[in-house]
Amino acid sequence: MKKLLENKWFFGLTILIAGLAIGWLIKPSNHPIIESSNHQHIESSEYTCSMHPQIRQNEPGSCPICGMDLIQLENDNSDGLDPMAIAMSPTAMQLANVSTAVVGAESAVKTIRLNGKVQEDERLIFSQTTHFTGRIEELSVNFTGEYVSKGSKVAMLYSPQMVTAQEELFEAYKIRESQPNLYRAAREKLKNWKLSEEQIDEVLVSGKVKNQFPVLADQSGYVLNKKVNLGDYVNRGQTIYEITNLSRVWVQFDVYENDLTWIKKGDSVKFTISSLPGQNFKGKIDYIDPVINPKTRVTMARVVFKNRDMQLKPEMFASGEIRASLDKQGDQLTVPKSAIMWTGKRSVVYVKLQSDQGMHFKLREVTLGPALGDAYVVEQGLETGEEIAVNGTFSIDAAAQLAGKPSMMNPSGGKISTGHNHGNMEMQGEIEDHSQHQQPNHPEVNMTDERFEVSGTFKEQLKSIYELYLPVKDALIATDAQQAQQFAEPLLSAIDNVDMSLVTGEAHNAWMADLAVLTTTVKMIANNPDVEAKRSALSPLSDQLYHTLTKYQVETGGYRQFCPMAFNNKGAFWLSDSEKVLNPYFGDVMLTCGNVEEELK
Repeated sequence: MKKLLENKWFFGLTILIAGLAIGWLIKPSNHPIIESSNHQHIESSEYTCSMHPQIRQNEPGSCPICGMDLIQLENDNSDGLDPMAIAMSPTAMQLANVSTAVVGAESAVKTIRLNGKVQEDERLIFSQTTHFTGRIEELSVNFTGEYVSKGSKVAMLYSPQMVTAQEELFEAYKIRESQPNLYRAAREKLKNWKLSEEQIDEVLVSGKVKNQFPVLADQSGYVLNKKVNLGDYVNRGQTIYEITNLSRVWVQFDVYENDLTWIKKGDSVKFTISSLPGQNFKGKIDYIDPVINPKTRVTMARVVFKNRDMQLKPEMFASGEIRASLDKQGDQLTVPKSAIMWTGKRSVVYVKLQSDQGMHFKLREVTLGPALGDAYVVEQGLETGEEIAVNGTFSIDAAAQLAGKPSMMNPSGGKISTGHNHGNMEMQGEIEDHSQHQQPNHPEVNMTDERFEVSGTFKEQLKSIYELYLPVKDALIATDAQQAQQFAEPLLSAIDNVDMSLVTGEAHNAWMADLAVLTTTVKMIANNPDVEAKRSALSPLSDQLYHTLTKYQVETGGYRQFCPMAFNNKGAFWLSDSEKVLNPYFGDVMLTCGNVEEELK
């Protein structure tokens, strides 16, 4: 029995020790490294909207602005990179449709398209006059446009002076042997009245005074203007017809002043005539008018064309094209327009950089030269061989804002923080934060020329903004501050009600930048009682609305008009549904100051 008890105590003790060992093994660990790792994992679970990077949440969900699914932020592995650069993985670039191109130097050639008309060569326009006084007894040319040949009869005149001169000729002829000088003087008198030697001899042979004499055409051509009728009395030297020779014509093209640096005398022009489809013509610029029309802001470039087949007729419309090169030595750096982002006076690009840590982009300001159709000349800011983003630039900029790096709207860097409000409050915070970087009366216009394909519904919403903009502009034409304020309220409501979920990707980012300017400027008009302050806000509003309608390809009709004297001769644009110029910046003071710059299509 004693041995059994001893065995029980031994067995129990063994079980207790084994239980304590197992409990210790399965106890949760409080190791500091594991705790730190778990804490780090919790902190890294942050979600954002790819379209609105200012949105930050600690859990997945939907964006309160556009309704898109939030995505989880990736860990920042940019240690060792330029602190001002934004890293992007190849996957992120592919999702954002980012593509790059190497900056190269090439000949700066621009295709300039011109519109013009065929006109008569002024050097081939003649006045057919009478060379003696008389009454028109017969007209051989009875209508405008009739062709006459040189030397042909165009009219018959009865002239008492001619009757007297013939009688003097007969008397001088009788005494020609004794008075040869008198005879020669009588003949010269008739020759001065444009009678030929043959006509004078015919008079002498007939021995009779002629009552009527013909007027012969001095030049061949088409009658432009018939200035007399049968039975009219005319004086010596009076014009009875205007005649033009169309064997050579002028094709006169309108040239806008911003294209003048590209066009010079001797440039080759290819042109077509709208009424002669399928035919192409060539010529060289013979003359450029040194004076710009103050109303239309255009000058004239002239092409002299030999019209051998008489195909070109005055007033025909012509469309020309010039391949013009910049008047500078050597090749020029050029970049696609899609690579450029504008914020008012600043033009920026994203330069691609490569390092051991991977690919990243850095914002850089550039100075642009002339436009080359779908490209720009770069004067400063880039070097040959550098690689830049040419597509997806708005996505890169959004990522830069998200990371607190310098961006288009925030050149000094710093993360955008607007809190976690929802709906319109969130949008309002974004707009107000953006407007802090603008001058009070002149927000920076988002002037990108990139085109986006969007839905018809989105276009209709933008078109309604344009239609509600027009009454605001008209109220400022009438210098009615109260009415402008009233009309600004439905305009602001239409802007707020645009469904931004209808556009995605870069088109969405571009709309966000446009929205900030549109909202800010309309608020200035709605909230400021001073009419001049409202007019100051109308200028950036008009510019932004024009670029917004253009980039989203909204068909509105109407015109873009310009006043060169607005704002101390700095000039300003506005939009109108009428071709008639009515100036909203001066009102009755200078109501018609300005010109039509472009027809909206």
